Amino acid sequence: MLLVLVASFIGSFGAVFLKMGAAHLKKGFWHILNVQLALGAGLFLLSSVFFVLGIRHGELSVLYPMVSLGYVWTLVWSRLFFNEPLTRQKFVGLGLVLVGVCFVGLGS
Repeated sequence: MLLVLVASFIGSFGAVFLKMGAAHLKKGFWHILNVQLALGAGLFLLSSVFFVLGIRHGELSVLYPMVSLGYVWTLVWSRLFFNEPLTRQKFVGLGLVLVGVCFVGLGS
């Protein structure tokens, strides 16, 4: 379970770096080769490794929904790194995600 949580945490940083790298694409498509995009893809790959290690001995139906906890981290990083607004709708959505993960966990 801990490995899946680590995977969601790392994956959320991958999304941050993909967004940073995507800003370079305004200069043209050939700017797709940049450090931020490579780091974002690398972090997603690393999170996949942790995920695979985490699901080896657990129930996929319980562990996979825990990946959605990355949305919680992504909301925090979006605010910190991109100054995106925290709205009531975002908090309601995150609350629903957390409730869903809890219900799936209780059902195991």
